[in-house]
Amino acid sequence: MPINILLDKFTPCLENISTGETVSTTFSKAKPEELKSLRKQGWKFNWSSKNLCDCEIYKLTVEGDNTINGLIAIENFRNDNAVYVRLVESAPHNIGKNKQYRGVGGHLFAIAAKQSINYGYGGFLFLDAKNIELVNHYRKTLNAVFIGSKLHAGKYYRMYVDEIDARKLLEIYTLQERK
Repeated sequence: MPINILLDKFTPCLENISTGETVSTTFSKAKPEELKSLRKQGWKFNWSSKNLCDCEIYKLTVEGDNTINGLIAIENFRNDNAVYVRLVESAPHNIGKNKQYRGVGGHLFAIAAKQSINYGYGGFLFLDAKNIELVNHYRKTLNAVFIGSKLHAGKYYRMYVDEIDARKLLEIYTLQERK
């Protein structure tokens, strides 16, 4: 599943669009029971899919609130010393003109970078962008490097974020992991 999320703003905390207020965030592993009903709530992807069974799925929340603001599925590629970002999605209430928070996408990629560091990969991660517009977007926002494209159940565009740029991303975000 190629990645299809825009990074609208880099901010250490989520920014409430209606008030301009910034709110602290936490992240933690999503529980299977939390993922089961998301499609009924307007999420685009099936986060309970068997395609994600080898992934760790993390949820982004506002501190003190269990509402999921975004999800990221990552896979530990031990042989490649990298984290693969399989899927990323902002919550329906954070998409479009009436979204609640700005900064969700960047936070989710920062979670992947943090987990890559935790695995001992220095922050190195890779992903498959859905289209060439997103390739250009990730080049600008993440300093991601385009490797090439491939036709596999649809066309995708492989990219990577190296250790230096992953650490720059983590310098922006204050990520508090909730156990």
